[in-house]
Amino acid sequence: MGAGIPLLIVEDDAALARLFVGIAQRKGYAAESVQRFAEAKALIEGGGIGVLVTDVRLPDGDGLSLVEIARKADPRTAIITVTAFGSIELAVRAMRLGAYDFLTKPVEPEVFGAALERAAEARRLRDEVDRLRAELHNARATMGLVGGSRALADIAAVIGRIADSPATVLVTGPTGSGKERVARAIHEASRRREAPFVAVNAAAVPEQLLESELFGYVRGAFTDARADKKGLFVEADGGTLFLDEIGDLPMSLQAKLLRVLQERELRPLGATKSRSIDVRVLAATHQDLRAAIKEKRFREDLYYRLAVVEIAVPPLRDRPEDILPLAEHFLRKASERAGRTILGFSSVAAKRLEGYAWPGNVRELENAVERAVAFAQAERVTPEDLPPILAEPTQKDVFSSAAERLMTLDELERGYVRHVLERLGGNKVRAAAALGINRRTIQRWLGEDSGGDESS
Repeated sequence: MGAGIPLLIVEDDAALARLFVGIAQRKGYAAESVQRFAEAKALIEGGGIGVLVTDVRLPDGDGLSLVEIARKADPRTAIITVTAFGSIELAVRAMRLGAYDFLTKPVEPEVFGAALERAAEARRLRDEVDRLRAELHNARATMGLVGGSRALADIAAVIGRIADSPATVLVTGPTGSGKERVARAIHEASRRREAPFVAVNAAAVPEQLLESELFGYVRGAFTDARADKKGLFVEADGGTLFLDEIGDLPMSLQAKLLRVLQERELRPLGATKSRSIDVRVLAATHQDLRAAIKEKRFREDLYYRLAVVEIAVPPLRDRPEDILPLAEHFLRKASERAGRTILGFSSVAAKRLEGYAWPGNVRELENAVERAVAFAQAERVTPEDLPPILAEPTQKDVFSSAAERLMTLDELERGYVRHVLERLGGNKVRAAAALGINRRTIQRWLGEDSGGDESS
């Protein structure tokens, strides 16, 4: 049945229109009818039409033109054309324009009802295909965000919500934490996924060249401008421009960038006219831009224009659950590039990876794994294959380690009790004596029954 699918009937014969609407409503469709081309065009362009039924000849226009308009407005719309002047040529033309079915008057109610059901099913299938494609693209996008931490799950959830928004996004986090991967995930999850993703590092391009790199120039704009240059904004037109290390953008260019973001148009160096652009801008920085604003190194208005949505990527040490999944991901990539078969990490090597603080974040981890692949002589990476800094376990102060993980006092107490118990072979009496507490306190902390053998 119709299940509330929005149905528009365009028919200048009022009696026939009432018949069509009645049949549709009895089948559960949210049906309405109009008699003129202009009314239909406005409704179609307004969106939300699931199935369109249109007469070919209308008092003020051509029904086949409505077919084209509907397909352009929403390619999923299932369209039925109806005419009193049926011919093979007209039917073929309607189908080529995107009609799903073609009916010739007089139309029997049963025939119309069956055609309606087929068209509605076609629309439902198109919706399902779109939904599955979107899920596939989202999965492909978030696959790049490798790990199992809550922080990463939260970032993926935000990406899913804002991917198709035109809002600018500012990705913050320490160097090497994966900010560009987050930006690429946003692009891949969006409708712009088939358009270009253009990345530029503002800190890596000399200041005197950065303006022409971003905005382009026309021939003769300066001495060496022998031909027009499009610029990265134009290269990214229809897609996404990722501005990495935006905190290093010179003040002289910040005003021009702000104008481009506000006006959605730019003027290349030496040009006399501006051109419109359709670019989703994502930016990233490891700097504290609020501090830079106070120090007059960054424009406050530009900050708020960029940080419509802000995504903070934590350092790797704050998401230890991501270390091994990332390491295994990098191991597969590096092994493929090297043409080698390396199955994974030995248990000791895995512990070394997890026990290191990774001050260089994800980038340092990737480099360490690539080195391990080069050194590995067996099917699994051993501690000897890892960089020298990982050759021996890092001995951390217990309180520093706990603070890095933001452990609660309760977690710290329970963890220490378990450690002492393990050291003393599980003997609660000896552990209680060592800790200076009652044995039942240990049992309570461990969530055990307070009864039982006193000697154990």
